[in-house]
Amino acid sequence: MIMGPAARVMSLRDGTKKMSKSDASDMSRINLTDTAEQIADKIRRAKTDPEPLPSETAGLENRPEARNLIGIYAALTDTDHQGVLADHGGKGFAAFKQDLTALLVDKLSPIAAETSRLLGDPATLDAILREGSRKAEALALPIVEEAEKLVGFLRV
Repeated sequence: MIMGPAARVMSLRDGTKKMSKSDASDMSRINLTDTAEQIADKIRRAKTDPEPLPSETAGLENRPEARNLIGIYAALTDTDHQGVLADHGGKGFAAFKQDLTALLVDKLSPIAAETSRLLGDPATLDAILREGSRKAEALALPIVEEAEKLVGFLRV
């Protein structure tokens, strides 16, 4: 999932605040290591309002929590708010949250499984980090050498 510069994911507890791992409440965010059950619980408890989802994006004005959940769904499906509302407008949040949960679990479960696998295999994780370090150094070295040359550093 790649989110563009305009995509902002807000707290599941307060749609006017950014989703952050520094928030005291774990229920305010979806972690990449959350289980399917944790994701379902967080989405089920995500703050919403009593109105059904609108059919047009103008209906999201002054509804930050609705806009947030629609935005998460849009980012995961590589669409926009209007595309999500075309499919889900008029529905209540219960049905939409079930669809969002299924989508989140589908997209994030492979990440959580791979993270868990890697954390359980420190030797493999160390090898990956060493290889990444080697590649980063190979990319950076010519740039650093050129910068040093431009500012007049002498090689010893």
